[in-house]
Amino acid sequence: MAREKEMQAFARLLDILDELREKCPWDRKQTFQSLRPQTIEEVYELSDALMSGDLHEVSKELGDVLLHVVFYAKIGQEQGAFDISEVINHLCDKLIYRHPHVYGETVAATAGDVVRNWEQIKRTEKDGNKTVLSGVPESLPSLIKAYRIQDKARAVGFDWDKREDVWNKVAEEQSELRHELARMIPSDPDSVARAEGELGDVLFSVVNAARLYDLNPDTALERTCKKFRDRFTYLELRSKELGRDLRDMTLAEMDAIWDEAKAKGL
Repeated sequence: MAREKEMQAFARLLDILDELREKCPWDRKQTFQSLRPQTIEEVYELSDALMSGDLHEVSKELGDVLLHVVFYAKIGQEQGAFDISEVINHLCDKLIYRHPHVYGETVAATAGDVVRNWEQIKRTEKDGNKTVLSGVPESLPSLIKAYRIQDKARAVGFDWDKREDVWNKVAEEQSELRHELARMIPSDPDSVARAEGELGDVLFSVVNAARLYDLNPDTALERTCKKFRDRFTYLELRSKELGRDLRDMTLAEMDAIWDEAKAKGL
């Protein structure tokens, strides 16, 4: 009964999109290219909802993302390239093929075993990844890209023997950055580029440390950004209540209000 309800809801969505594509001027003019930036925005809105823990918002944003999936499939159908059934069946076939421990005889006792099998299987597929890192999109935000690159390398055994060893690498990269910053010439593009390179190495090593301790650096940084935003907003509003302008306040005065924000749990 539940499956029938789901199928009816999905069929309703397909019918509505067919009608919109025919009768709505805006929907009719959309293309793969015009929808792409909106899709990215919708995924980020879903990410915000997931971070907030608001399940009502998560449900709503999932609907918006689903609309885009169906919309792309509709355009593909109109071009004679593919339709939604091909999209779904290809996904189902891939899931079955990449889970031989469920649908075959392969044994995978842990989540790590599953990941290692997954990466090996992907490289055997006709249209799969030809190299370990080729499945990491170049357009990913750099922080997420660094995490995914390291995670994929780990899946084939390229990783630290002991996670504690990563801190020596972090310290090494920090030392190299400090050395480069001490001799950086701001007016020299090559000098600045070298310093940026060392900064990138530090960030990459910190992401590596986060991964080794099963922490998601993107989630961690997002939470810190929200915390800073909330506390700084409190600082702005509180300073106005006091009839002060932030630009005229000392750092000590601002720190005192900042501590108020922390005490309030912001």
